[in-house]
Amino acid sequence: MHARLDTVDWKILAELQADGRMTNVELAKRVGISAPPCLRRVRALEDNGVIKGYRTLLDESALGYEITVFAMVNLTSQAGADLNTFENYVKGQPLVRECWMLSGDIDFVLKCVARDLRSFQAFVSELTAAPAVRNVKTALTLRSIKDAPIVPLEVDVTANA
Repeated sequence: MHARLDTVDWKILAELQADGRMTNVELAKRVGISAPPCLRRVRALEDNGVIKGYRTLLDESALGYEITVFAMVNLTSQAGADLNTFENYVKGQPLVRECWMLSGDIDFVLKCVARDLRSFQAFVSELTAAPAVRNVKTALTLRSIKDAPIVPLEVDVTANA
């Protein structure tokens, strides 16, 4: 079940997605309410899990991570123990930035970054030998067309104003 939000909540979320570093006073000004109720609303959104946290987005290539690769992984089985083993393995891998379990022909897709092809190849060798892994296929990215780390917000017109 999703949270019931009013127009002001939607404005708060949109502003914080655009700039999570702004002060509460600035946020309140932008959404058209005073600072104390704005802070209460933000805390309620955090407490209800709508706002999961705050981060700084870094440019991987500026920090030397020139390679982005997707790895498609098939496990030897989908038994609970094998799934848990693989999931725990992936959680400990710093080059894996995202991991998604899929339905269909592929069990998992991993978005990975690496400094260079050599370090990624070493990671793939480890991944292929990981417990419960049957095979790994990789796709080296050429360029990013869209990278939108935000949720598309559509104001609920039936929400209370």
